Amino acid sequence: MNQGNVIEVRHVNRIFPVAGGTFQALTDINLEIPEGSLAILKGRSGSGKTTLLNILGALDKPSSGKVYIDGKDIGELSEYAREELRRKQMGFVFQAVSLIPAMNAYQNVEFSMRMAGIRDNRRKRVEECLKMVGLGGRLRHMPAEMSGGEQQRVAIARALAHGPRIIFADEPTAELDSAMGAEVVRLFKEMCAKEHVTIVMTTHDVGLMDAGDIIIELANGQRVMEHPKEGQGENKNG
Repeated sequence: MNQGNVIEVRHVNRIFPVAGGTFQALTDINLEIPEGSLAILKGRSGSGKTTLLNILGALDKPSSGKVYIDGKDIGELSEYAREELRRKQMGFVFQAVSLIPAMNAYQNVEFSMRMAGIRDNRRKRVEECLKMVGLGGRLRHMPAEMSGGEQQRVAIARALAHGPRIIFADEPTAELDSAMGAEVVRLFKEMCAKEHVTIVMTTHDVGLMDAGDIIIELANGQRVMEHPKEGQGENKNG
């Protein structure tokens, strides 16, 4: 494994049983994601983005192939070790914000630190993360008192607070307007630079598809040729 890559995927396939046979959701996926980068998985609904994200985030397993996180084959980890990996080394942001309604912004963010077993300097870190997402003055606000965009920013702060190596974000801008969606991507890029965290996000928003450092396009479960970003060569599977 290249030492500069935090994620490497080798010949991953994912097949689901369906009535009367099987459905191949992913076909021979290969990719590398360098540490500290913003990687965007782009493609239409049903292209396999979320399936791939779930496999990278140790929420699902490939039918065949290998996924390496920091050089470790996560498919060979026990269920307990996979859970520990998710809890301590990963953060997750979903399309549905899923804040705890009975907790204010501060408590929601602190909760991820408690779950990761972090005991020291929690208050300072929570305040730092909420300030980073522009909500330093709203620590005591409840989710119901915040807009959808503000709630999503709290969810991003929560995903970051425990110091994960990687944040996985599944369609984090889907329920936001274009301006707020662009702001979320700006926050992600800032986090990559300041926190050295690697972020992998999915999107079908054409306005955001080219905003990443790494752009991985999927169609019908396969990685496809994509238009290169300025200054880069063409990139395809393998």
